[in-house]
Formats: sequence, structure tokens, C-alpha cells
Amino acid sequence: MKGLFKSKPKTPAELVRQTRDLLAFIDLNSNPREGKKEEKMVELFKLIRELKSILYGNSESEPVSEACSQLTQEFFKGNTLRLLIVCLPKLNLEARKDATQVVANLQRQQVQSRLIASDYLEANKDLLDILIAGYEDMDIALHYGSMLRECIRHQSIARYVLESEHMKKFFDYIQLPNFDIASDASATFKELLTRHKSTVAEFLSKNYDWFFAEYNSRLLESPNYITRRQAIKLLGDILLDRSNSAVMTRYVSSKDNLRILMNLLRESSKNIQIEAFHVFKLFAANSKKPPEIVSIFIANRSKLLRFFSDFKMDKEDEQFEADKAQVVREIAALEPKE
Repeated sequence: MKGLFKSKPKTPAELVRQTRDLLAFIDLNSNPREGKKEEKMVELFKLIRELKSILYGNSESEPVSEACSQLTQEFFKGNTLRLLIVCLPKLNLEARKDATQVVANLQRQQVQSRLIASDYLEANKDLLDILIAGYEDMDIALHYGSMLRECIRHQSIARYVLESEHMKKFFDYIQLPNFDIASDASATFKELLTRHKSTVAEFLSKNYDWFFAEYNSRLLESPNYITRRQAIKLLGDILLDRSNSAVMTRYVSSKDNLRILMNLLRESSKNIQIEAFHVFKLFAANSKKPPEIVSIFIANRSKLLRFFSDFKMDKEDEQFEADKAQVVREIAALEPKE
């Protein structure tokens, strides 16, 4: 007889609606009766876990595309994403982890070949402001950071962040004393500056002066070893990307930039030296070196040639040796420019 009274399993859309109702209750009632609130919290945690199970599957079954599609449509029809982000600080750690995974997965779900998460975020850009400000709260920084990286998979959303005042804040977030949060902010910063090539090239061209002034002084010349190491590696990735060729030409025409790179070549860390070399070689390879760059190379020629004669990788690397030989030839052949 028991089997006759089993409740019918909820549809994905019903699960989302119930989640939305509970989130709205928690958002509006900061201090409802404790017992009632606790009960609703437990129910909410279970629902978020069920949503995650539909999107990712579980030990018994793979995700079903029709169910994922229904869930996604309902999720972005109402204010569920907004409520989930706003209420995240009120959830316990496990529920925050599940919610973060749900938000991440929804960014990739297509409904009739459209990423509807992108359309929703386009219309609700203030949610990005909330996610970025999360780096200032130790409890939620890593969850919001992870959500943010998934949201900037959408080119229009990455453009919004790049063009906002928030970009300047990343120079602070990358150097926060909490290592995990600083690393997470670095990962987001790197994603913003490498994922969407044309958008990044446009941003760097328009914001060249302030961006590289901050990048050089705050990151490449930071007293923190990890900050310097990550910054020089990322700088190489940016400048060596073909879509940033105009920015690269401008960067390697600056004597101040060259001085910074020469100082990084002198670091005691082999890792920093090698990453610095990959950028330094662009200055040497520039066929239109300005006179002041030529003067610096000539004034330091004997020191540089001596340095490169001893500069080796720990493991043999043909490409590195070929690049080094080319740099040596370039510097050795320079004549002073009038």
C-alpha cells in the first residue's frame, strides 16, 4: 500500500520555483523565527543539491539534456540567479559550494542553441558588480570569484568588466594578504586578459597608458615574489599573442619598460629570469627600435652579452637557445642612431 502514496517527483521547473521561493523568503526575512528559518534552510540546501544533481548527473545517472534545458529556462525566467548570488553569504559552506557549481554549469547550458545565461547577465550587469566586490569578503571571495570566471566566458560580460572601474581594483585584489584569495583574483585577471582576443586587444589599445603604468609599478615591481613571477608570465602571454601586436610594438618601444625587464633578468629566481627573457627578446627583435632603446642596448652591450653567455635553462631547450642566439646577434650588431 505504501507505494500508492509516494509523492510524484518534482519536475526541474518545479524545483527551480521552490528554490526561488525559499531564496526570496530568506532574502526578505533576516530574522524570522529561528526554528522556521532553520527548517527552510535545510529544505533550500536539499533543493540546491537536487539542482546540481540534474545538471551534473550523479553516481547512478548521467545528466538528461531535456531536464537541463527545462531547469535552465526556468532559472533565467525569474530572479533565481540574482537571489542565489545575493543570498550566498547566508548559506552554509556545502550549500555555497553546490550553488557555485550550479551557477557555473548554467553558463554553459544552451536552450535552442542559445546561451541564455549571457542574455540574462546582459540585462543584469549589476550582478557582476556584486561578484567582483566579493573579493573584499573572505567568506565568499572564492565562491564569487569562481562564479565570476564562469560569467566572463561570455564575451559581452568580459567586455563589461574590462571597461568598468573594477579593472583597477584587481591590482589591489591580486596583492591581498590572503594567499588563496589573491591567487583566485589573479586567475580571474588572467582570464579577463587572455580569453576574448579581440575584446582584450581593444581594451589594451584604449587603456594602454593607465593599465601598463599600474601593471609595471604595482605588479612587475612588486616586492612580492609570487606577484612578480605571475605578472611577468602573464605579460609574456599578452604581448606574444598575435592579436595584441600593436600593443606589443608600443610596449617594446619604451625605455622605461626595457629598464624594468633588464632588472627582472637580474633576479635571483631562474623562473622570473626565463619569463623576463621571453619579453626582453621582443625589445631586441623590434626592427624599428627607437634611438633611446638602441642607446640602452649599446651602453649595456658588454654586460648583456656576458650575461647571455652564462644564461642557460636547467633542461636543454632548442627554441630557447635559438632565441638567445638571435638576441645576442641583434645586440652585437647594433650601431648608434643619430
